[in-house]
Amino acid sequence: MQGSLRQWRRAATLLLAVGRAPPGPAAAEDYEVLLLQRTRSSGFLPGAHVFPGGRPGGGPDCSSDWLPVLQPHHGPPGFGLPLPGQLREAYPEVPLAPWPSAPGLMPDEVAFRICAIRETFEESGVLLLLPSGCEAPRLARAQAPPADLAAWRARVQRDPGQFLQLCRHLGCAPNIWALQEWSNWLTPFVRKGGRRFDTRFYICCLQSKPQTFLDLLEAITCEWLTPTEAIKKFLCEEIWLAPPQFYEMRRLVRFASLLDLHKFCMDRISEGCERWLPITLITLDGTLQLLPGDELYHEDKEFLEKNLSINKKTEEIMGKDSKFHRLVFHSHHFYTIHVTIQPKYKHIYPENFLGFKSHL
Repeated sequence: MQGSLRQWRRAATLLLAVGRAPPGPAAAEDYEVLLLQRTRSSGFLPGAHVFPGGRPGGGPDCSSDWLPVLQPHHGPPGFGLPLPGQLREAYPEVPLAPWPSAPGLMPDEVAFRICAIRETFEESGVLLLLPSGCEAPRLARAQAPPADLAAWRARVQRDPGQFLQLCRHLGCAPNIWALQEWSNWLTPFVRKGGRRFDTRFYICCLQSKPQTFLDLLEAITCEWLTPTEAIKKFLCEEIWLAPPQFYEMRRLVRFASLLDLHKFCMDRISEGCERWLPITLITLDGTLQLLPGDELYHEDKEFLEKNLSINKKTEEIMGKDSKFHRLVFHSHHFYTIHVTIQPKYKHIYPENFLGFKSHL
């Protein structure tokens, strides 16, 4: 048990949303979200379309060396970031690799945002920076990439600490204030020894679409898609979305307007997020993923390293008037979502999704 649990790693990912200009007449949403396709040789979610992100760069992302870069905008202890009014759910307690032990480290709220911004630059070339002396705009702007982008990116990929040097070189700070907490997912158990991540999802609404320059190492293609377009491409087997990405796209479908999405994020800015561990449920004829609040969900540490099984068919556990918070996997490219519970922390859940008419 302990040997496997030591594989849990911190991670951060970023949902970049930008207005579509002009929005198509048939578009369900007036904004697009950036998706990057991982390489087929990736050790985690090979070939999947994901939001940019990755693991913190250890000491560099939480180093106190960031203080002079951030302080012209905001300084300690809070660095101008909202302090969550409520703590995340304590369950499940997952052993994580510790941050480097050194005095004066940046708070987690800073370090994870720096990680998300740095990883976004490494994978897509998009730089979310704020020039010194400038106030953060209502909607964020991406910084124009340096002329020697390829050289800087190569340095940062070799040594994450070089991202600090890039920010100093450009006279900018990572725009951590443009990133709002959105969700927090724990990788479910798949197999013994599999990679496990505790991933914070942030969202950033941009004024205009930045250019992307893929590294072709971690990300081989990219697409800016409305949430509805992404789901349709997934169902048509043109892209593949892992369950958290599919769930989050279905949640974004609730917002037709980028401004509405941004206002929603700002209205719940101090609420924090729940930390979710999906539990896989094996039925006699299928597979489900249970999320907190579902009537079959078990808050038991046993399910950190184990799946749940039931001697019933899927249809038998989908009765009316039940407490649902679950995804049902019908195939590799068809999930349905069933939610009948109320969200916490002023957040929003996806509406029930049973597929588009062409897939029923």
